[in-house]
Amino acid sequence: MKTHSSKVVLSIFFIFSSLLFIACKKSDGDPNSKARLQVRLTDNPDPNVKEVWVDVKEVRINMKDSSWISLDGARPGLYDLLTLTDGKDTLLADAHIPTGNISQIRLVLGQNNYIITKSCEKIELTTPSAQQSGLKVKINQSVNGGILYRLILDFDAAKSIIKAGNSGKYILKPVLRVISFDASGGNIKGVVVPHSVRTTVYAINGTDTLASTFTDALTGNFWFGDIPAGNHSLSYAPSDTTYKNTSRGVSVLLGQTAIVDTAVLEKK
Repeated sequence: MKTHSSKVVLSIFFIFSSLLFIACKKSDGDPNSKARLQVRLTDNPDPNVKEVWVDVKEVRINMKDSSWISLDGARPGLYDLLTLTDGKDTLLADAHIPTGNISQIRLVLGQNNYIITKSCEKIELTTPSAQQSGLKVKINQSVNGGILYRLILDFDAAKSIIKAGNSGKYILKPVLRVISFDASGGNIKGVVVPHSVRTTVYAINGTDTLASTFTDALTGNFWFGDIPAGNHSLSYAPSDTTYKNTSRGVSVLLGQTAIVDTAVLEKK
């Protein structure tokens, strides 16, 4: 089992909070058949303990009118929630999922949950039987194909760890909430003719190149994923130098795919 003390952005405990690397996608296909979901975990700190370790085994989602789906891109392991405070979080899952409506998300925990007190004492956390099948959080969000979504969940450690009378035992009764569930950007889709001229396409904002890709050698198609919303420009650089470079504008909306007009290359 791996031990994680990741820093990244959100509250504490276990839960599904979170990628991204679609920015420079090659144009060998338009992956609109599935959405992409990142689940990230963050924490609300507990001043009374030094460490809070949670044993995450699995992350599942429930699509409307369907059964639970285990996310292939989950990252099981031990997570110290107190490293996930002050705007930090950690990635629990990064997976492609069916399009549709996500009704709930569930974090399945193992038995190795414990805290380290200020005096460095290790105390096991007991999980109530009603929650041993995993923690559920209502989502009720639609997801579209080809779009990356980030789900950030906050675990309130201070409210979730309860001392059981004078027994010296502690009970783990997680208090979770959804901080955000947002599309991270939009997509750009287009085609260049003649198809036989392999062309490098750059997505540019001002003087910054956001991403680059190549057209498909057979179809001339190209595709960018997870481009920030806003007005950008596309620059086309044909590999055949007898053709002129060209450019055009494109407007990207959050969670949508912008389809640009066909770029027709001209001879010099």
